[in-house]
Amino acid sequence: MKTPILIVALFCLINEINAQESEIDLNPVTVTASIHPLKVSATGRNIFVLQSDYISKLPINSLDELLRYVPGIEIQARGPKGSQSDIVMRGGTFQQVLVIIDGLRLNDPNTGHFNGYIPIVPGEIDRIEILKGASSAVYGSDAVGGVINIITKTFKHQQKKNEVFGAISGGEFGWYNINSGLYYNNKKTAISGGILSNNAAGQQQRGTKGFFNNNTVSASIFQQINSNWSLNIASAFDNRKFAAQNFYTTFLSDTANENVASLWNRLRLDYKNKKNHFSLNAGYKIVKDEYQYNSVSIKNESTSKLLQLLALYEYEMNDKNNFVAGIQHQNRSIESNDRGVHSVQQFAGFFIWKNESIKNLHVSPALRLEWDANAGTELVPQVNISYALKHFHLRGSAGKTIRQADFTEQYNNYNKVLVTGGRIGNPNLAAENSFSYEIGADVFVIKNVKIATSIFRKEYSKLIDWVTTPYTLMPRRDNLSPTGNFALATNIARVNTNGFETDIQFSKTLKNKQSIYCTAGLLWLESLSSDSVPSLYVSAHANLLTNFSILYATKHFNFSVNGIYKSRAEQNATAIKTTLSKDYFVLNTKLDFIIKKQSSIFFQVDNVFNASYSDLLGSSMPGRWFMGGIKIMFENKH
Repeated sequence: MKTPILIVALFCLINEINAQESEIDLNPVTVTASIHPLKVSATGRNIFVLQSDYISKLPINSLDELLRYVPGIEIQARGPKGSQSDIVMRGGTFQQVLVIIDGLRLNDPNTGHFNGYIPIVPGEIDRIEILKGASSAVYGSDAVGGVINIITKTFKHQQKKNEVFGAISGGEFGWYNINSGLYYNNKKTAISGGILSNNAAGQQQRGTKGFFNNNTVSASIFQQINSNWSLNIASAFDNRKFAAQNFYTTFLSDTANENVASLWNRLRLDYKNKKNHFSLNAGYKIVKDEYQYNSVSIKNESTSKLLQLLALYEYEMNDKNNFVAGIQHQNRSIESNDRGVHSVQQFAGFFIWKNESIKNLHVSPALRLEWDANAGTELVPQVNISYALKHFHLRGSAGKTIRQADFTEQYNNYNKVLVTGGRIGNPNLAAENSFSYEIGADVFVIKNVKIATSIFRKEYSKLIDWVTTPYTLMPRRDNLSPTGNFALATNIARVNTNGFETDIQFSKTLKNKQSIYCTAGLLWLESLSSDSVPSLYVSAHANLLTNFSILYATKHFNFSVNGIYKSRAEQNATAIKTTLSKDYFVLNTKLDFIIKKQSSIFFQVDNVFNASYSDLLGSSMPGRWFMGGIKIMFENKH
């Protein structure tokens, strides 16, 4: 099963013979590692950047599907096309990845299962920057395994073309999709927006169908007030209703449905001159969740809110030194008939220093002081180092990470009259702490090939996960049935994860208006726990993950292929007669025929080989799925 990666690499290198010039920058500028714009090679981190033009050509219909094929990211999908997916980076649990949009946190205070609900339509995205590894000193809680930073077109305000596009597609199992967007920029004002709608009656499951109706509407505006001041405002509404059978349990009586609706508003006020940059950022997110276990059960109804303020000041002392300081505030709250009513305040201050006093040597220390009403005060240090030569970049990083428990981990099933089984929250959970360090190298073998390799280790203390626990050992039994089977949210004394990852990127423009872009990744992980009973999500992450993407474009058509191979521990659920297989391989393809410059017809096949697979025990993923559609785009450059 490892052969697809080798084939991709060989195919890319063979095409080098006809190559002429670079298609995609393999050492782009990033703002994720240090907030101050730097070339990736100067950050000391392994950062992977996806550009919008590339995203639009792939066989994907939602952002979680896109991330599935990014080297080094493991997507544990429960349902297709945005229904629900957990994001895992470098092992650990899904709560240990931080998702941000234009620098503001998206992670939901209720549960990390909602972190993949990213309320931005693809047409608004300028690029996605994926930072692998620890970054709590800059971003705080949850930035343990990595950070996914989505940067929108209006907030970047550099795109030099206006565009309007619309696409509609249909297919098997009642599938239909609408994806539209617009972007307008007259240098002082920029406006963008769009709609994404994924719907299907769904493929047959156990006594039900895996239906989904997932819809996102988003819009944003940029206004240059004068030569120094600018303002950004954005808003989005996201509603996802889907079949959730065995998303959270392995019980036979589980025929669940779920509806998650979120409203996300954000604002940024910027001031810039030659050496100073100040920004004031504000965000407000509200999420309403309705979950019904089966037709006779009472719905779990929860409303979570996240209010956040972030002030940043950046001072460019000279070409060798740059300082960033920030102050952050969060208010996380929930009202739930299952979890109760709770509110938590958080304050933090941090600074980052970028130094290049020695030629080609970049050193960037960061320090964060964070106070959380539940977790107390934490001092979080980190340092990143890189040494860049023409074709070879060495890098290293070491730092502390933190994560506070979410409301589900603290209070799940806490307010119910009687609980006969399932996951039980624990309000006495301590915050996670870990120390992470890595070394790596980026090698530019030839002009258009980049190989990034990293070796890393994470040492956790008090890691939070769900552990099977007998009734007699439950710390609170007020509403628990003595005959039930329970998993308790627990602080695990120690968990150590060792890993190795390699990413390959190839980008070329070929003769006769042809171009090719390839990526391939290999990730190996080993996690060892001090607990004798395996915890749920630590034992579920892949031990070996390989994935790849190929995009081949000509004047008349575009062809793209995405593939993934995953190997992990086998699991069984006798109650629903289901097995989580040791490994699987899935391949998706898409073919665009360009009718005119402004329009194309496309055909897509998901799961080409009709693999039967699940990422998490009991949550069956769809088999082979045929679909097709048409896309129309108008654009003009200025």
